[in-house]
Amino acid sequence: MQIIHPISGMQRTADALRASGRRIGFVPTMGYLHEGHASLIRHARKQSNEVIVSIFVNPAQFGPGEDYQAYPRDLDRDLRLIRETGGDIVFIPSAEEMYPPGFATSVHVEGLTEGLCGASRPGHFRGVTTVVAKLLTAVKPHLAVFGQKDAQQALVIRRMVRDLNLDAEVLIAPTVREPDGLAMSSRNIYLSPEERIEAGGLYQALRLARKMVQAGEREAPKIIQKMRDLLSERPSARIDYISIVDTQGLKPMDRLTGEVLVAVAVRFGRARLIDNVILNL
Repeated sequence: MQIIHPISGMQRTADALRASGRRIGFVPTMGYLHEGHASLIRHARKQSNEVIVSIFVNPAQFGPGEDYQAYPRDLDRDLRLIRETGGDIVFIPSAEEMYPPGFATSVHVEGLTEGLCGASRPGHFRGVTTVVAKLLTAVKPHLAVFGQKDAQQALVIRRMVRDLNLDAEVLIAPTVREPDGLAMSSRNIYLSPEERIEAGGLYQALRLARKMVQAGEREAPKIIQKMRDLLSERPSARIDYISIVDTQGLKPMDRLTGEVLVAVAVRFGRARLIDNVILNL
């Protein structure tokens, strides 16, 4: 397994792989990898010849008072998981090279970034789209794989790639969950034992929404209220948002129709956790 640090070195390697006819799959990460990341690597492996994984904790997507400095890091563990899962190249750029002195350019996707996590984390998605655009120009992949847990992020990146005519296909892989349904996340490490038990309520709330829809309920406010009632029973839960939106424009819906995204963001102690399900009516 090859490790590359300089952006120029990554670009030269990508050019050589493309020239030799190799199909490049790419999995961008912020490190502290878990089985959810491993599933993305395996997804990329199935559809490409070379799998490149990036590790970069992106300061531009963290707001004031968020956990950039405290974000968990364990490079040796990450490299071991990537090797065991089938990654071929690990790209680890430095913050100094990604954002050199005088850096003054950003990428912003309008509309899709205004609600859900964008409403409570101003500037977050501008940081995400900027760094992903930079990573795509360095890695030059044929396809890039993102997880459905970060559904808004994946849809925003797909729109950015389309709008900017970037030469990469964006694939969205299913969320990987713990036995109780909690979506795997690097931030789960922040949870105390009690908070970890209560955090299982996120998926229970999403399952409740699915059951209500299957039973014929179409009024979004009624579904949201039932989900809120369920989550409010958890003493440590602080609800950021519970939203039901369409999957094209991520606009809130009053009455459900077509394909909808049911999304939640809840804080349990230090951890802000997100999850979602997509329903087809």
